Amino acid sequence: MKKLALTVLIFCYANVVLAQLGFIKRIFSNEKDTTRKASFMPIPVFGYAQETGFEFGLGSIYSFYVDKQDTLNRSSNFFGAASYSTTGTYNITLRGDAWTKNNDLHFLGELKFKEMPFNFYGIGNYTLEDDQDRLVQQLVKMQFDAEKAIAKNVYTGLSLAFEQQKFTDKLSGGIYDSEQKVYDKDGGKVLSIGLSQSYDSRNSNNYPTKGFFGRISYQYAPPIFGRENFTGSQLRVNIRNFWPLAKKIILGVQGFYQTVQSDRNTPFYLYPQLGNDEIMRGYYGGRYRDENLLAAQAEIRYRFMERLGLVLFGGTGKVFANNESVLKDLKPNYGLGGRYFFDPEKGLSIRLDYGVGEKDQTKNAKVGFTLALQSLFRDIVGNSYTKLASVC
Repeated sequence: MKKLALTVLIFCYANVVLAQLGFIKRIFSNEKDTTRKASFMPIPVFGYAQETGFEFGLGSIYSFYVDKQDTLNRSSNFFGAASYSTTGTYNITLRGDAWTKNNDLHFLGELKFKEMPFNFYGIGNYTLEDDQDRLVQQLVKMQFDAEKAIAKNVYTGLSLAFEQQKFTDKLSGGIYDSEQKVYDKDGGKVLSIGLSQSYDSRNSNNYPTKGFFGRISYQYAPPIFGRENFTGSQLRVNIRNFWPLAKKIILGVQGFYQTVQSDRNTPFYLYPQLGNDEIMRGYYGGRYRDENLLAAQAEIRYRFMERLGLVLFGGTGKVFANNESVLKDLKPNYGLGGRYFFDPEKGLSIRLDYGVGEKDQTKNAKVGFTLALQSLFRDIVGNSYTKLASVC
């Protein structure tokens, strides 16, 4: 009986070891899956920030092709993440990005529920680190976009979005109370409808190695919820291009502009924000905000293995009011990062970036550290990310 138990134990242990070896081999395999089958990638959500404490949760992405036989059919991706922090805050996000056969139709959807603290520094391109104020944001957001191909690589789209925000000031007497440009401090509701026009000749919507992407989107918020809520328009211009410099080296450049305009005072939470894990990496998300945002960046990508890659990036940008100079006092950022492609055929990756921004007058250089699961949904730029952890 003991020999039988020992035999079973050794057999089970051998199976576990073989399974682990197989898993490790698959993780670092340099082979692509040419069957174009669906893929699923779960990843723990973890992180630490002074304002949230430790954050834990789970995120995952499910990716598939609607038409496996068509090698030009773009991958459809569905992303979900839920996290909870030691300070009692939460963040739940669901996103979908679907392409039909022949890439004729493109659908995007987002649903988000969030209660998270964040640091607020005031309005403008010259706010000070010492003015940091702590707010808690409660957010409900829903958005749906639909695009139709009207010619080769040309898409026209419609969008509908709703968001409701509420804010609580945790440090009374700070910049949030005293700043005269901060409007609608309690929060509000916004319902907007929009149009978009894009041209997309990239060879992949996940990890392009060549091609051009350009998109202009306009959204208008009518006076539905009363005078205290936002009525006005938002415009985004996003341009990207990719060139292969060598067999495994790619150069990508991006230009981005965003503006929000209204005949009334615009709520501070709708202002474009400089600093996130996609562009102007190295700055705290929302470190600077104003009526307009202009940014540009370049990135050199070196994919030395099918599953592993490195990036070197740099850029510049600023926020500014309507009456301010556009190109004066641009802020720099630069850094490097690594990529692990969990689905090499679709170009889906987990990334780790280390970014550096400008020095504050009394502080050291701003540093950003981000671990992210590529999720492909933000503004349909093709290489956007959902942040899973950051320290800034």
